[in-house]
Order: sequence, then structure tokens, then C-alpha cells
Amino acid sequence: MSKPSLAAKNWLLLLCLLVVSTCKPLENKSLTTPLAFDWQGHRGARGLAPENTIPAFLRALQFPQITTLELDLAVSKDHQLIVSHEPWFNPDICLRPDGSRIPAAEAEKLFLYQLSAADIRAYDCGSLRHPRFPEQTPTSAHKPTLREVVEAVRSAYPNRPVRWNLEIKSRPEWDGVRTPPVDTFARLVVEEVAALHLQTSCTVQSFDPRALRAVRAQNPNLTLALLVENVLGPAKNLERLGFTPAIYSPYYLLVNRSTVRFCRQKGMQLIPWTVNDPDAMRRLLQLGVDGIITDYPNRIPQFGQ
Repeated sequence: MSKPSLAAKNWLLLLCLLVVSTCKPLENKSLTTPLAFDWQGHRGARGLAPENTIPAFLRALQFPQITTLELDLAVSKDHQLIVSHEPWFNPDICLRPDGSRIPAAEAEKLFLYQLSAADIRAYDCGSLRHPRFPEQTPTSAHKPTLREVVEAVRSAYPNRPVRWNLEIKSRPEWDGVRTPPVDTFARLVVEEVAALHLQTSCTVQSFDPRALRAVRAQNPNLTLALLVENVLGPAKNLERLGFTPAIYSPYYLLVNRSTVRFCRQKGMQLIPWTVNDPDAMRRLLQLGVDGIITDYPNRIPQFGQ
């Protein structure tokens, strides 16, 4: 997921006040996590290990509460699904193959869609600690393919049921330049999900309604999640999407009682992102969300199961 835009942040500050004012104070009794609650490791465990790398996903699974690994997808020139938040190399966290820093002006021109998976693999996106996550343990790591990640997790945790939350990172202005056309992108995801036998253990999510509509057209049985960072409200966002997905996944400050009530009425699960404060996690649990996406699995409140 992306950070909200400046305009969205201004709205969200106001909404935060509204959220706080519409929630009852936490009572002095212990909360219990529902048995089916879905704790998701955002980009693996971004707060603890380099995002969207194999070390981050394996780190997340060191925490028994984590049930789902959340990750982002881009596409290489040779149509491999690459696990990466941006469809380019973020200069804050990636180094050139020779170990040198990538100038910011150059970084957004290094489109993954114009490089082969082998070329992408040569870049180191783990040795630099993310400036926003001082608790990270840097380790040399490349941008893996989705297949590499799934195989690494299955090898390390052969007896552990793991769910996957796969985000299609697409925008209309990126089509054909930074990413393939959205229908092609969706097809690559649907085909790889089938090849890896993830159909019953994955969610496909996106901020881009086109991507969700394309996946639904190609495989209506896959679980879909609509990501949201705007202030339009769930009814308007579903209208824009054109159907009711299995999961509604908004920025966490957008969640209040009316959001929960709307999702219940529509039969949708409500899984907000990205929640890194334990008090915010407790508030959301009290409201009745179905899952939480977090960068910090180590901050999950320790209360009864």
C-alpha cells in the first residue's frame, strides 16, 4: 500500500478526530482476538526486515499470530511477477548491481517492466535500512519473483498454513510503460496463482478498480479486496468498483462504527491497513474488524486467543 497523498492526509486528520469522537473509550477489560482473525504481515514484516524480500516474509512467520503475508506485485520485461511496491527501484532502499546508490532522478526511470527478471535480481534492495523503519535488520536481498517467495515459505514452513494477499500495483497512466496493460497484468496473476495452487489461500487486492474487475472476469472464484485511501466512503467506492468484493480494505483512520456496520450489511470482511500502533490495533479490534495489516508483527497486542 501507498502512503496517503497530502490532500488525503488533511482529510484523514479530520477523520481521525471524528473516529476518536465516535468510539467509546477502551474498557479496562482484556480483549480477545477472534479465532478467525487475520493478522497480516505488511510487505512481510517491513518494520523488522527489508520490505518485500524473502527475509521479510520469513521474519513475519516467526510470529505465530501472522496468518497472511501481504505483498505487492510488479511485472518484468519477460512477464515474471516481481514482488515490489514500486514498479521501479526505490533509491532509499535499493543499490545498483555495483553497490552504488541510485540517484533519485534516475530511479523512477528504472522501470521493472523494461528489465528482465535476471537484470532485476542483480540489484540489492535489502542492505540499506529504510529511513522510516529504524528497527529493520538490513541484509543483502533482491526483488524476488512471486514464485521464489512462495517456494521459500513452503520450504521454511512446510506444515504451516499460510494465506497470501497479493496486490496488483497498477494505474491507468502506467499501462504499457511501467506495467503491462491491466488485463495482461491480471492474467499473469490469475495464471501464476493457479500454477502455484494458491486459488483457495490467496486474496488479490488493488486500489485500481480496473484490476479487480479484470481478475473477476478471468476467475470469478478468487477472493478480491478493494484497497481504499480516499474519503468517499464505502458506498461510493463500491459504486465505482461495480460489484461487492469479499473484503473492504481502507486506510485504518477511515474505519469507524458506520464502516463496520456497512461492511456487515454487505457481507464483506473489513481489513484495514497499515496499523503499527498497539492502541490503534486494540481500538480496531473493539470496533469489530476482521483483520489488521501491520509492518510490526512484534507489536501485536498480547491478549487471550
